[in-house]
Amino acid sequence: TVPPPVCHAPAGPTLALLTRGPTAQELLLPPSPAPTPKAEQRDPNPAAMATERPVRLVLDASLLLDPVGAGAPVPTLRPGAEALLRRLRHSNLGVAICHPEEMPTTVSGFLEMAADLNSFGYISLPAPTGNHLLNELMLEWSRTSSCFYATSTVDEDLFSELQSHNWKVIAVDNECGTKDSGVVNIGKLQELLITLATLIKKEIASSSILMVGYAMKPSREEDFAKRGAFPLYPSQNGLIFVPLSFELHLASQLQEVDIILHKMTDEIISIDPNCSISFPRGISFSAGMSEVIRFMEEYPDFCIIDPFKNISPLLDRLQIQEILVRLQELGSEGRPKLRAPHSLKVINFSGSELQKQLAEANLSFPLIVKPQVACGVADAHNMALVFQIEEFSNLSVPLPAILQEYIDHGSKIYKFYVIGDKVFHAVKTSMPNANLLKSSSGDEPLTFNSLKTLPVATKEQLLLNRAQDNKSLNIGVVEEAAKLLKESLGLTIFGFDVVVQEGSGDHVIVDLNYLPSFKEVPDSEAMPAFWDAIRQSYESKKGKVQT
Repeated sequence: TVPPPVCHAPAGPTLALLTRGPTAQELLLPPSPAPTPKAEQRDPNPAAMATERPVRLVLDASLLLDPVGAGAPVPTLRPGAEALLRRLRHSNLGVAICHPEEMPTTVSGFLEMAADLNSFGYISLPAPTGNHLLNELMLEWSRTSSCFYATSTVDEDLFSELQSHNWKVIAVDNECGTKDSGVVNIGKLQELLITLATLIKKEIASSSILMVGYAMKPSREEDFAKRGAFPLYPSQNGLIFVPLSFELHLASQLQEVDIILHKMTDEIISIDPNCSISFPRGISFSAGMSEVIRFMEEYPDFCIIDPFKNISPLLDRLQIQEILVRLQELGSEGRPKLRAPHSLKVINFSGSELQKQLAEANLSFPLIVKPQVACGVADAHNMALVFQIEEFSNLSVPLPAILQEYIDHGSKIYKFYVIGDKVFHAVKTSMPNANLLKSSSGDEPLTFNSLKTLPVATKEQLLLNRAQDNKSLNIGVVEEAAKLLKESLGLTIFGFDVVVQEGSGDHVIVDLNYLPSFKEVPDSEAMPAFWDAIRQSYESKKGKVQT
């Protein structure tokens, strides 16, 4: 009989992502001693699945190691392998890294480290015995799971035995390819995930399974993925998520997916601040996002979350202001007033002219100064709190700018998230009242980046604010506003911030944004709502097309 493989998988459910390569010192550490054939075998079981049959993926060492560095004292991953491992880490698949037993210990130790860091299984295959090329664990998986083997090395005998036990073989980046018609050949490592997703969808053979291709910057993708938002195995409502790669032919990827999910602002190259933003006028996108835009122009009935023209108003703080002003009709007797902050657009900070504009707009100090461009460019979140007209000289906030009244709100901000037909909210500590900020400003404008250095209240200031004012949030008023915003904007997932003004109790919406992280919402509630919102958007779009 074939001796059992060495198989390791971390016991804990969460480990650090492989966001960097191991250091040289780590790589030169001696590998763990090889266990005896009776050593514990820890099976990399996937998480709860949407169907009864789990999916196993075995990555051959040849797929991950950089062939250019073969024989070098310090092994390295091939380009694209780190991103692949990071994405598979949260894929809901049972993943294992496999290598021959006779591999040098430096290389095997490197692979074992990669497996441990990503919570994968780790299999050291002994030399084949007789006609048997597979080990007992892989044979067992073939009886209980849908199994896939990905490699960059052609081994016709191994492929034949894998297929005889119902394994699907994917050969990647092999110039010679294979004569075996049952093997799926792909040219680049970056094609593996969408190929795998297509095969999984075919294996499940259910018309209810939908594939979602997503495009966003890596840091945002990781934030979503580590919460379980992007499973490669179907979610509980039948969604498979794959990244759209702008390094590959995009049209062929879009032929495989049913839905596009995107954060288009991550792919903005520049915005003309002197051009009234009206998609796509005034906006320059990356080549990849430009291709997605052209695809949607050619196939307008394709489901995209969300349409570019629906998102574009949120790139412009002046347009956001105009949207929010229309909500003021929600106020009624006995309920707090819901409104936008009073504001003014300026194209320069000239003292005499500005003084006149402020008087005409009935604005008084302090004022918060924001760039008109709301997102998508580096300085869109560079802001300032100005306490007197003289402080506008040499102000570094980009022009044109929006001047808004500063709302004293007791250092408390309410963050609302609309995810499909669900509305969530969380309470966060915010900027202190203006008098406290002025006392620490030193007669200078208080400049900050709202994503990085937002000044927040101290514990003492929070206690003082709490004692001075205790205006509470009226959830009903804000939820009505959320529904109206959803209808008027035509967005599936968006967020907005509300502050309650001290004294008046006015509910003031101070920000509006598309596809926020909604990290304050517990994963157990956020993820099902997220998946349902995507599915409902698809079904609604499909229903409209059919009628």
